[in-house]
Amino acid sequence: IWFTPRGSGVRIPQGPQNLSGNWGIFLFLIVMFYLYILKSEKINSYYVGVSNDVEERLKRHLSNHNGYTAKAKDWIIAYTESFETKSEALKREKQIKNWKSKLMIQKLIGS
Repeated sequence: IWFTPRGSGVRIPQGPQNLSGNWGIFLFLIVMFYLYILKSEKINSYYVGVSNDVEERLKRHLSNHNGYTAKAKDWIIAYTESFETKSEALKREKQIKNWKSKLMIQKLIGS
C-alpha cells in the first residue's frame, strides 16, 4: 500500500494485469535518430555522424579512442537534425559528406 500526502492508502496491484476489453494500455516507444555535426576549433574541422543519443555519442568521441575525432578533445555539438528512422538519418549524413565542403557545412549550421 502506498500512502498519499493526505494519508489515505492506495493499493498498488502486484502481478500481471488484465488488459482485455476496450481499455487496454499501450506503450509506444519512439526512438529518434539524429544527424549531428561536431565542430573542433583546435583543428578547425567538422565531423558528421548519426546517433540515437547525441550527448552520449559526444562523450564517446571525447573519450580515449582511435579515429578521426581522437585528433582533438574540444568537440562541441554544432548542429543536429532529427529523423524517425535510422535509414533517413544515414541518407542525410551521406548527402552532407558528399558535399566535401566545409563552406556548405558552415552555411547549414548558420541557417
